Amino acid sequence: MSSKITGKEYPLLKIFSSDFEYYIPAYQRPYAWTTEQTETLFTDLYDFYQTEQADNYFLGTIVLIKDEDRSKAAVIDGQQRLTTLTILFSVLASNLTGQAQQACYELLQESGNVLAGIPARPRLHLRDRDQKFFEEYIQNVKLEELMKLDLSSMKTEAQVHIYENCKCLMEKFADAFDKDQDKLIQFSIFLLNRCFLVAVSTASQESAFRVFSVMNSRGLDLLPIDIIKSEVIGGIQENERDEYTEKWEKLENDVGRDGFNEIFSHTRTIFAKDRVKKNLLEEFREYVLKNTTPKDLVDKILMPYTEAYSILRNQTYESTSGAEDINDILYWLNKIDNYDWMPPAIKFLAEHAHDSAYTLQFMKKLERLTAYLQVTAQDVNRRVSRYKWLLLEMDSKPEHSLNAPLETIELTNNEKKLFMEALSGEIYTMPSRRRNYIIQRLDSFTSDGAARYDAKIFTIEHILPQNPQKGSEWDTSWPDMEDRRYWVNRIANLVPLTRMHNSAAQNYDFVTKKTTYFQNKNGTTSYSLTTQVVNMDKWTPDVVKTRQEKLLQLFEKKWDLKIEKNDNAPANQKLLFHIAIRGCNATGYLGDDSKFVVVKGSTISRNITESCQKFYSDIRDNLITTGIVVDDVFTEDYAFDSPSAAAVVVGGRSANGPREWTTLDGRQYGKVIGR
Repeated sequence: MSSKITGKEYPLLKIFSSDFEYYIPAYQRPYAWTTEQTETLFTDLYDFYQTEQADNYFLGTIVLIKDEDRSKAAVIDGQQRLTTLTILFSVLASNLTGQAQQACYELLQESGNVLAGIPARPRLHLRDRDQKFFEEYIQNVKLEELMKLDLSSMKTEAQVHIYENCKCLMEKFADAFDKDQDKLIQFSIFLLNRCFLVAVSTASQESAFRVFSVMNSRGLDLLPIDIIKSEVIGGIQENERDEYTEKWEKLENDVGRDGFNEIFSHTRTIFAKDRVKKNLLEEFREYVLKNTTPKDLVDKILMPYTEAYSILRNQTYESTSGAEDINDILYWLNKIDNYDWMPPAIKFLAEHAHDSAYTLQFMKKLERLTAYLQVTAQDVNRRVSRYKWLLLEMDSKPEHSLNAPLETIELTNNEKKLFMEALSGEIYTMPSRRRNYIIQRLDSFTSDGAARYDAKIFTIEHILPQNPQKGSEWDTSWPDMEDRRYWVNRIANLVPLTRMHNSAAQNYDFVTKKTTYFQNKNGTTSYSLTTQVVNMDKWTPDVVKTRQEKLLQLFEKKWDLKIEKNDNAPANQKLLFHIAIRGCNATGYLGDDSKFVVVKGSTISRNITESCQKFYSDIRDNLITTGIVVDDVFTEDYAFDSPSAAAVVVGGRSANGPREWTTLDGRQYGKVIGR
């Protein structure tokens, strides 16, 4: 007989209370979240806190083995979130003072009762190998001591993640709050009362695993597209419903349910130009359905977007010229480990697919931008923010063409610099999908572009071994240990191989290695990069240094990464900053008189929130009355006293200008200008 399964939504104040005492079973995988997921969690929470004054934030679901009348709970699903939230509360406690700090300690540990002989105990218990470390530094809020530790002293990878994520959150809190107690307390109130988790509990391990399996299965459960379909078709006149139902179902059938659901997600992003903060259904209604009619949604949005999506995913662009080159670029875009690039690509292709020359130029530049974000390991918030400016420019500049192309798709000089630094670094130490992408793309640049790369058999081999045997030829040709350490993981010392060759490769001398392991039985190689190495006579530091320079020059040429100095630029050219909140899209710069100038053509949000002080709402009214802002658009440049004043007026809500005005490549005004 199966155990009773219950599910209930709880605020974090209740999740981290005496109602729950969490244990991570020994069979669970270790704590594995990286700084990317941790930064995303904080940024999502903080952005929602700043922009949504009344709504609640949903953090997901956890699955527990727990008796109804007991607090002890084994965590089947949700370890990563619970652990990261515990680290967040520890960092929060380290920033608070007095009673607020003590209240935050209560989220980390049950205080116990000395008189009753009840000891304090942690709210969350990690696996035995990591719990002592976690309790000593995180749950006891000894973060300064934690930051003094050497990473090499940590016994497990989970402990390294705990250290790195704690450091990440400490930097985020310092940047956002600077120990301002009032702001910290207000943020704490938001976290504890407006952020929710759903706890699904059962006393049976079998039931808990069944719940976990069902939650993670890919069945034919009701999707948001099914609910949207009923609303859209229901909004069409009865005599046309059958026609539009057929259109809808054909589109869904063409790309499959999952593909069609992805199209809806990308469509939401095209309209909202931001990450999902609530859920797809709610935000599709808010951003898409409110701004179109049911028939237009099908005819003018879903039909062209579905066709574009299919072309992008399947690399099936057709044209009398340039189609092969375009499809080759689409192949590389699809090898990126995320699809955040899809919304601008869909929108562009839906509007400009007929212009093959412009499509080729756009896709080349989009692939370069996407590669930059991949290689430099930009997190999801940074990626979505970068594509946001491209989507905004598409809306504000609908006449863009090959002769007047989009500007925000170009890499800034700072992005080119970061890109080249990443390519120059220790490629082999990167996560496998990122390093494989780099090596494969480089190999395609050295070949005719016809090669295709099968992830099942593709691998990367060091030429100079990571740990050459003493007394080997490598000791003679590479006598300097510093040279070995510097070059061993860089791109010049790496070659692509099939997995069957890599399994046999060993620390033999260069000649034996290249003839025995880098070539097939017929004396050929599968990859152009490997052929280059096979044709070399020796492998010394000078050879590798020269090869590194040539390969980086190839990247610079193929991806157009050379930083050009514009000698014709006016001496007074300003560094531009951008902001896009609540529907506004504004650009500004620091004026000569230390005022912040919002430039002509910038737009303001259409309404204001309660957080917008009367002083600033009066400025908005005056700008409209005097004709400086007409139909939400600045008709001329306007100087504000500060970037914060400008951000509040254009956004219609309270804002931290030095943080929210950013360059195109994501640098904050306060950090660039230093104020």
